[in-house]
Amino acid sequence: MGREIKFSLVYRDMWQSSGKYVPTVAQLKEVAPAIIDMGCFDRVETNGGAFEQVNLLFGENPNKAVREWTAPFHAAGIQTHMLERGLNALRMNPVPADVRELMYKVKKAQGTDISRSFCGLNDHRNLRLSVEYAKKAGMISQVALSITNSPVHTVEYYMGVVDHVVEYGCDEICLKDMAGIGRPTFLAELTSQIKKKYPHIKVQYHGHCGPGFSPASMLEVARAGADYLDVAVEPLSWGKVHPDVITIREMLKADGFQVKDLNMNAYMEVRSLTQKYIDDFLGYWIDPNNSHMSSLLVGCGLPGGMMGSMMADLKGFHGAINASLRSQGKAELTLDQLMVMLFQEVEYVWPRLGYPPLVTPFSQYVKNTALMNLMNLLKGQPRWTTIDKDTWNMILGRMGQLPGPLDPEIIALAKQKGLEFYTGNPQSEFPDELDRFRAEMKENGWNFGQDDEELFEFAMHERQYRDYKSGVAKERFNKDLEAAKAKAGAPVIVTRPVIEVPKVDIEAIQRQYPDAIPVQAPVKGQMLWGIDVDDASTAPVVGTQVTVGEPMGYVQTYYGMEEILPLSDGRIAATLVKQGENVVKGEIVAFIQK
Repeated sequence: MGREIKFSLVYRDMWQSSGKYVPTVAQLKEVAPAIIDMGCFDRVETNGGAFEQVNLLFGENPNKAVREWTAPFHAAGIQTHMLERGLNALRMNPVPADVRELMYKVKKAQGTDISRSFCGLNDHRNLRLSVEYAKKAGMISQVALSITNSPVHTVEYYMGVVDHVVEYGCDEICLKDMAGIGRPTFLAELTSQIKKKYPHIKVQYHGHCGPGFSPASMLEVARAGADYLDVAVEPLSWGKVHPDVITIREMLKADGFQVKDLNMNAYMEVRSLTQKYIDDFLGYWIDPNNSHMSSLLVGCGLPGGMMGSMMADLKGFHGAINASLRSQGKAELTLDQLMVMLFQEVEYVWPRLGYPPLVTPFSQYVKNTALMNLMNLLKGQPRWTTIDKDTWNMILGRMGQLPGPLDPEIIALAKQKGLEFYTGNPQSEFPDELDRFRAEMKENGWNFGQDDEELFEFAMHERQYRDYKSGVAKERFNKDLEAAKAKAGAPVIVTRPVIEVPKVDIEAIQRQYPDAIPVQAPVKGQMLWGIDVDDASTAPVVGTQVTVGEPMGYVQTYYGMEEILPLSDGRIAATLVKQGENVVKGEIVAFIQK
């Protein structure tokens, strides 16, 4: 009998790569015994990523969820692991060092054994504290390499990262093939090099199905010495998520590997319960596209889990783009045509932005830049007209060192805008903040929680935690769920995209203003046309002059203001959004008459 390969069930990632939410704590406790009874798992991914944030979003306490969800696995001798994003920890933007350190203490106390830490840029400086803090808290430190396919992402490149994190003291390496575009032979060579140089280091492979390489990759890394493989179960396996444990187990068994037995009755129970949770409410936020594989992902390299949000973005821009094309006397485009054009633009943008691995949050930055480029090009405007704040921070080095060089065009654009490049340690830019959060919690009379877990939650997800404490989150979620059920006509599952874009009668606007150019919200947030200290702020009156490059309004986001910039000189023909209303990215807020 050959070497043993062990399996980890990525139950958390199954859900968040499929949709928006995760099961409630009651549902997780219900399915845990059946997962244990399957008998084939040595590990289960229980939390991390956006797990805690989405619990807050539907008004649940994530600390309670983690403690109660991990407990049965501990009792059964199954290790639990979480995913964290290095400098960004459990959110999409950088986190102060003292908050990061507290995270590991809290997660260990709550029952999480392994911290899987990744930096989307593979900058080892962002991973050093992850390793040190995890070890200090008594956790197993697993560093994840963000795998992609580019001229700069060679075996030598990745081994350079491995050398650093092993020096820092990590226990394991994960090959995080988030888009599933890692070539099987490449992954095998990388695994072989790691095991040869560091035989004491465990290697775990995490690969999404997306373009279809994943089963071959799993076989190759197993042959090369990998110890653990991440797998899923129906009805959330395959598609753009993860291969199913049944198939992978049988494949390895046939190749001579030793694998644990699988209790099929328990598998069917997990399958049935998972479907029950989809039918209950989670399915309303699962995009149908995520259940399908797509070879189109090979070229652009985007993670399959982004397909839902990307299609929603395209639908939001579709009407505005076609309106612009009509005004130019050009043929309209279908959604399929737009999708191919977007993929091609991602391929164009990605190398010019320094080949950042297309993983959260950098995949969003690249996709958003490509989307705005595409929109501007189709409207007769130049590329790079619209680059958001977070993308600029990535470009300027404030989130870490990019793997490849920036295109001279991007460097010139930064200099033109008077922006400075940063070469220091990214963590140094974000001073400690726990004292501020402690003071406010004392002032509000809020309990710090067991092992300071409530303090941690507040510091990590400030805005979402406030909404949770006030009850706003629960109220908002219930309203959203009611609206989703009403629209779908329960019990029909999944009939709308992740992002709902308000409908605008483009045809009517075009008839009234044949030459009008739409103005769209660059991000999701609250519409602010202006701030008037003497009177109520309102949308600008029809006829107001606007100028290219000068903001005509703002969108208030959780991180600050984003400017709304017109793409043409002219006068406002119509405004479609009132002061203070919420908007989503791509929503038309006004029309300009040249």
